[in-house]
Amino acid sequence: MSRANAAATPMFQQYHRAKAEHRDAILMFRMGDFYEMFFEDAVLASPILEITLTSRGQSGGEPVPMCGVPVHAVDGYIARLVESGRTVAICEQVEDARKAKGLVRREVVRVITPGTLTDPQFLDAKDHRYLACFWVDPEGIGAAYLDLSAGDFQVAEIDGARRWETLEHQLSSFSPREILVPEESERRQWFQDHAEQAAVRTHAGWAFDSETARQALLDQMQTASLEGFGLGDCPRAVRAGGALLHFLRQTQKDDLAHINRVSLHQESEHMLLDAATLRSLELVRSATGGGKTGSLLGVLDRTRTGMGGRLLKSWLLRPLRRLEPIRERHGAVGELLECEAEREAIHEALSGVLDLQRLLCRVTMGTAHPRDLAGLRDSFRHLPALRQILEKLSSPLARQLWADLDPLTDLSELLGDTLAESPPVALREGGILRDGYHAEVDELRVLARDARAFLTDLEARERRRTGVASLKVRYNKVFGYYIEVSKANLAAVPDDFVRKQTLTNAERFITPELKETEAKILTAKDRLVELEYDLFLQLRTRVAGAAGRIRSAADVVAQVDALASLAETAARLDYRRPEMHQERRLEIRDGRHPVVEVLGGQERFVPNDTVLDARERQILILTGPNMGGKSTFLRQTALLCILAQCGSFVPARRALLPLLDRVFSRVGASDNLAGGQSTFMVEMQETANILHNATDDSLVILDEIGRGTSTFDGLSLAWAVVEHLHQGDGGRPLTLFATHYHELTELDVTLPRVFNQNITVREWEDNIIFLRQVVDGAADQSYGIQVARLAGVPDAVIRRAREVLENLEVGEFTQEGLPRLARSHTPGLADPDAQMSLFVPKDPVLENLRARLQELDTDRLTPMEAMRILAELRSRLD
Repeated sequence: MSRANAAATPMFQQYHRAKAEHRDAILMFRMGDFYEMFFEDAVLASPILEITLTSRGQSGGEPVPMCGVPVHAVDGYIARLVESGRTVAICEQVEDARKAKGLVRREVVRVITPGTLTDPQFLDAKDHRYLACFWVDPEGIGAAYLDLSAGDFQVAEIDGARRWETLEHQLSSFSPREILVPEESERRQWFQDHAEQAAVRTHAGWAFDSETARQALLDQMQTASLEGFGLGDCPRAVRAGGALLHFLRQTQKDDLAHINRVSLHQESEHMLLDAATLRSLELVRSATGGGKTGSLLGVLDRTRTGMGGRLLKSWLLRPLRRLEPIRERHGAVGELLECEAEREAIHEALSGVLDLQRLLCRVTMGTAHPRDLAGLRDSFRHLPALRQILEKLSSPLARQLWADLDPLTDLSELLGDTLAESPPVALREGGILRDGYHAEVDELRVLARDARAFLTDLEARERRRTGVASLKVRYNKVFGYYIEVSKANLAAVPDDFVRKQTLTNAERFITPELKETEAKILTAKDRLVELEYDLFLQLRTRVAGAAGRIRSAADVVAQVDALASLAETAARLDYRRPEMHQERRLEIRDGRHPVVEVLGGQERFVPNDTVLDARERQILILTGPNMGGKSTFLRQTALLCILAQCGSFVPARRALLPLLDRVFSRVGASDNLAGGQSTFMVEMQETANILHNATDDSLVILDEIGRGTSTFDGLSLAWAVVEHLHQGDGGRPLTLFATHYHELTELDVTLPRVFNQNITVREWEDNIIFLRQVVDGAADQSYGIQVARLAGVPDAVIRRAREVLENLEVGEFTQEGLPRLARSHTPGLADPDAQMSLFVPKDPVLENLRARLQELDTDRLTPMEAMRILAELRSRLD
């Protein structure tokens, strides 16, 4: 579009200069009480925001497309644009329009991207929103993850032959909303393919330079070395982390004081959970609704704060792998479980604490309003009580948290002495500061109050003097203060009234006394608003200066909240402390599925034992009917192991659990139609991942491997998978294998560490009753037809299925040579008297043998007679 005419105006020249620096962003251009969007930005934004597209001026003889949103509601519109994957640049008026000479000066003060949205009202309170950055070279990968709203900053150094697989796990765990890669990166497409929710963008290559990135980290952490953060020998992680910080400074135009530390994320410290496992075990999202309800996190999360909820989720996604910190969490949860009064007191204290991490972000980035600081003040007031509760506890982790919790008493007192009890959100409306805090503010308020009283008195005096009861003293921004008299009463207007404006039904006047008072009132009001605004900015800066202390206190509060949540869950649902050890033995007594037992409806949940041992009981082959509970049993075993390594108690009477490096789950059917992958292909890919990467310290759960292909192919694959896991080509993981291939149960004879168990049922009058109990031995049938009947399959189909099943169980062909699958007593189906097949057996010896066998009464044969008849049949066959 030609913009010659539009560029002729000073305002559009200013707009184009700002837009030229942010070509990939939607530019929101502040004009008074609105943010306006022009040209292509307006055309793009109007349908997303569902606002009217209008026009302004001319460009090349055509109207300039325009749409706008009010300043007071802009945050919601920004969030909608960002959620649609757009970047938004805020071009603000940076000088007072009343004092500007000519065009008001405007500058882009912030760029908001999918990974940098920080407004709490548009974020999930209990979910992180990570921005990620990656540096890739031939030897390894550097990764950085930052939740700007909470200040959580982690970097990782990934190398080795399986580095891309490890990176996939990290992407599943952190779920970044935006990814940065260097401009010249050849791996951009890989990230687009493997990060489902993330917007992938390039960033200036020079920002990834090793020295530039290192200096960016040093400047941000205000240290002379990165050794204290464990980054002394992590050059790739430093490149990724430094480039990420550069991007933030470039877009946020701020020093980001709340980001005051960075931690090294080490995969060896955490259990690895791949995307398939997270999905099939429904750790943080339900497979049905996609939300938290119905997931393990939905059962566990009883946190009172957003920061506690986010921490609990991160514990679940990244369980620990070292015994000491696991046992410390177990000790703290156990003590809180026993100390009900202290646990209740913690919940009560936390109920008054807001999200300190996200409020701190707004403070340090200069976007906090008075009510945000009031939220900090009210939250700080609960910290001394929380510290007193922790002082009563004796577990090592509780004692450490007590020592680390800064009650922030000085900041609480500062904010209490300064802020009004209920300050407004707006910065330029007054009423921010407490009476008595600042002498000049108090004086101006008195003057404003006295002026209002004077105006009320003036109105009463003028009514008495003129005799006009409807006379009013009013104010507007155009004329200031004035006296309004209806036209019916104009004859009573005194000579000293000076006409100011004529309306249809009234006249407006001023008097010398009124103008003199107006000058005092307006001067005082303007001065009061400006003074309160300046004092608030000073207060916000002082609070930002304590960002490190506030951040540390917030981290402690989050840990206390998460631990108390785990203790509350254990108390309500009868969870027990697991015993962790470094042996390769897993023993669960009366284990329960943590989600199914809560959301399973009216049916009582049946607990079951699980015993696996690397030396004797490495692989369990589990058979039983559909709907019997095989998948539930598999999942509950995996979930209890994950819960224990998170630091949680578990739903079981007793649990002796090994330290696992990974949990693999191949449970449930899924496909990838967009990627051209069938259910069976996805199943085989996930199985291949397990076979390549499972170790001696892993747990594998497999459900119905091979069912997506032909029976013989599926059985063969399942058989070979069990043998591979048993033989240990790369590892011998503890394994639970559920199957309907009953032939697999023969493996407990040929493989010494394979054993059989089954889910029990009872038959009653052609129906089945699911007992849900896991017992030793193999199931003798799958009860598929009975399950189909329960599901409502028509009776005719059920009857026909029984006939086919009977035919299969007798043999493949009839004596007439027909396939037994086709034999039926049902009219209209295969007729046993139909024309004989050309392939009927004609061998008279075999016919004679068949006849002789049919004559035998096997129930009456003695052993000697049976031996004699066998010899006779053998002779005939010879």
